Amino acid sequence: MITDLDLAVDPGEVVALLGPSGSGKTTLLSAVAGFLRPSSGEIRIAGRQVAAPGRHLPPERRDVGVVFQSYALWPHMTALETVAYPFRRRGMGADPARRAAGDLLERLGIASLADRRPAELSGGEQQRVGLGRALAREAGLYLFDEPTAHLDAALRARLQDEIAAQRRRTGAAALYATHDTAEALAIADRVALLRAGRMVQIAPPATVYERPVDVWSARLTGPASLLAVEVTDRRDGRARLALGNAVAEAAVDGPDGAEWALVRPDWARLGGPLPGRIVGVAYRGTHTDYELDTPAGLVGLREPGAPRADRGDAPGWQLERAWLVHRSGPGGKGG
Repeated sequence: MITDLDLAVDPGEVVALLGPSGSGKTTLLSAVAGFLRPSSGEIRIAGRQVAAPGRHLPPERRDVGVVFQSYALWPHMTALETVAYPFRRRGMGADPARRAAGDLLERLGIASLADRRPAELSGGEQQRVGLGRALAREAGLYLFDEPTAHLDAALRARLQDEIAAQRRRTGAAALYATHDTAEALAIADRVALLRAGRMVQIAPPATVYERPVDVWSARLTGPASLLAVEVTDRRDGRARLALGNAVAEAAVDGPDGAEWALVRPDWARLGGPLPGRIVGVAYRGTHTDYELDTPAGLVGLREPGAPRADRGDAPGWQLERAWLVHRSGPGGKGG
């Protein structure tokens, strides 16, 4: 169920819908596509009313390209025929349509699968064929429901690049549903955080990551250490923060009276005056993640390169910046 949602997407803009299962992402896309009829409110596409009380334009009359989790490929068509179909619908001749479809399959990395039918394709391959069919339509609005969910990291990046290129070529807008925070931040111009059918926050990626409206949003949008805090001597963008039995001075931003300090892994560094013992070390190639047990709670830190301290060491830590956040914001309950 979607409740009290007011969202406008500009031409050429990608808005990512980020939220857990059951947050309303697929419901919203289905309503915009025309597969669900809203019980109230209205939906407009390119200024044209397509849904309202007493009015419901069918999906085929809406200028949208759709890629849902169920690929809904035609079982009797090959991958090439499937992707060529939207070109033919737009009046392109058979040979030009096949060439255009072949070029698109090449960009999606599945040209070698052109003659295969859905039963001969893996889930990830079907997903790419479905994406190709949607992109071939050259719609004014694209609706993506986790289109890279079954792909490895390299293919996911390739498809994200193709979606971005399509937007540049056509000026199309897109709603892109995902539960993957990194994907949402990477692909979107704005990110809408959905929880139980309500939009908790919508803002550019850097804003939802660095300035979440509440504790729930902070946890959704990336690695987050949330520390109970008492703020004193706040002036000129800095403050003293009581963290358990320790006191830190750091750059701070956020609302007055907030009960929590959000610390992202790169907002603090290993080694410093604040007490902390390492309880976790994870080397990830480009960087190392540390988890410290501190009087204020567990703190996650991230540093470039290989580990320079081990589990059990007590090097302390230094807080450099924090975002002050309320337990609950406009979206409802935090936690």
